[in-house]
Amino acid sequence: MRWATRKGIHIDRAASAWLIERFVDADATFVYVDDLDDVPADATPFDMLGADLTHHGPDVTFETILRRYDLADPALWRLAEIVHEADVRDERFDAPEAPGFDVLVRALSADRSDEETRALVGKLLDSLHRWFRTTL
Repeated sequence: MRWATRKGIHIDRAASAWLIERFVDADATFVYVDDLDDVPADATPFDMLGADLTHHGPDVTFETILRRYDLADPALWRLAEIVHEADVRDERFDAPEAPGFDVLVRALSADRSDEETRALVGKLLDSLHRWFRTTL
């Protein structure tokens, strides 16, 4: 399945793409567009104004996807707290890792394409997910 999000991926978009690929659609491919009007007809948009899979209420897109696909893994929900705080900084969660995660994603995306950024952030999230699975 094809998935679409806005160009210039950062925290929530990169993390949501990882979540989709690892836990929703193992065959996912991604396209990066300017806005919802540019989403190909065969793609599901996420983390875009007007998309169904985006921020809802206090939730960022990562949390919306967890809820929509009934993903109950505590390690994923711990990652959600970090993604949430790094993305919106509303102090909803005690996630001391969030500022560091934000800096790492900014550094990884500074001179890379969206696809390269997605892949590198994915490796980081794979490692964090494995670590949280052993510590929670």
